[in-house]
Amino acid sequence: MKFNLPKEALMTVDDLPFKKVSKGKVRENFDLGDELLIVATDRISAFDVIMPNGVPGKGILLTQISLWWFEQAAKIMPTHLVPDHNNRVRELLKDYPHLIERSMIVKKLKPMPIEAIARGYLAGSGWKEYKSTGKLFEFELPAGLKESQKLPEPLFTPTTKAAEGHDMPITNAECAKILGGDLFNQIKSASLKLYEMGAKKASECGIILADTKFEFGTDASGKVYLIDEVLTPDSSRYWPADKYEIGKSQPSYDKQYVRDWLETLDWNKQAPGPVLPPEVVNNTIACYSEALSKLMK
Repeated sequence: MKFNLPKEALMTVDDLPFKKVSKGKVRENFDLGDELLIVATDRISAFDVIMPNGVPGKGILLTQISLWWFEQAAKIMPTHLVPDHNNRVRELLKDYPHLIERSMIVKKLKPMPIEAIARGYLAGSGWKEYKSTGKLFEFELPAGLKESQKLPEPLFTPTTKAAEGHDMPITNAECAKILGGDLFNQIKSASLKLYEMGAKKASECGIILADTKFEFGTDASGKVYLIDEVLTPDSSRYWPADKYEIGKSQPSYDKQYVRDWLETLDWNKQAPGPVLPPEVVNNTIACYSEALSKLMK
């Protein structure tokens, strides 16, 4: 599926006739009464720092990948999308056509104060932790595992959800204390089922889903919904299956490309971030576009 991506990055949204109620690292949320309009900008963050320049069209690609996965995820649990979503967005934004493909209309829900992370491979911060301690955070693992190796089974490794700064790993017991036992069990089970679904469908498209982050929210009755984004290159670690090789960092369809470039710099991972050069911007667009085309073919 092809999309007409802009030449300039959309860094903020200020021309809508709706009240802006919050602004995240990438998304901006507008009040529609009983619902929210979420618009994905082209901002990009790494190590929890927003880079000063964006990636043109990234918000469109993220939104379209999320919408595709929300459709699959709805078979497992409710999602925050409103009924007749696509038609609703087109009608609401008919005077703002440049925002249609980067927008979602969602139910107003109470976000949970944790990020639900499911890991199927030893990579990123999990690999660093294993090298240091021989464990994946709280989980004992066999000795001698290599970078990017598949785990014996997918693991649930939640973190705090920081409005600013870095999210911090917490144990399953600490997560259960924050959420309450019943809610924790629902979130853990849903996260692992969603990861399994994502990994299976990605595999059918020649992609490995190494790990991913989910977010959940509740309505007034306590019913749990999948919210935010789902299985995008911003929230997931995607690898091309035909280039997978245990024992090293993998080429990726996600933000790891940007992280790897940043790791070559003398930068303390604090704001402000460095300006991304054109080569990094263009390669990031190519990574996201290829992931979308493979998944939605």
